[in-house]
Amino acid sequence: MQWQVFTFSQLDTLTLYSLLQLRVDVFVVEQNCPYPELDDRDLDPETQHIILQKGDKVIAYARVLAPGVAFDDYPAIGRVCVSQTARRLGLGEALVEKSIDVINQLWPKKDIYISAQCYLEQFYQQLGFNAAGESYLEDDIPHIMMILPKS
Repeated sequence: MQWQVFTFSQLDTLTLYSLLQLRVDVFVVEQNCPYPELDDRDLDPETQHIILQKGDKVIAYARVLAPGVAFDDYPAIGRVCVSQTARRLGLGEALVEKSIDVINQLWPKKDIYISAQCYLEQFYQQLGFNAAGESYLEDDIPHIMMILPKS
C-alpha cells in the first residue's frame, strides 16, 4: 500500500465512490452528523485528494485545499479520515504528514490551516499545529481553528 495523490479529474469512478463512502461512513454515520458532504471544494482544480487504498477500498483519506478555497491566502487540510478497520495503525498521523508534504511542495511558504474537531486538538498539536482562537460549533460538533506555521 502506498499513498496516492489525485486531482478530481484524475480520480476513477470506483476510487471516487470509495472515498465518498469512507467520508460518509465516518462523518455522517459514525458521528451522526448530517451535513452537506458534497461542498464543491472537491471539484476545485487545485484540490489534492490524498488516498490510501487496500484493494478497491479507500482506507485513509484527506483533501488538501489551495489558498483561498477554505481560508483566505492559506492552504488547508480537511476531511481527514481513516476507516474503522484501519484505525490504531498510525495511519492518521501518516495521512496528515503526507498532506503537509503535499502542501509544502505546492505552496512552500504558506502556513497551513485546519478546522479541527476539538477532541483531536492534542493529536494535531503533536504534529506541530497550534490552536488559534476559541472553540466553535461546526455542524453541531465542537471545532477549533489550528495553524501549522511555516518555520
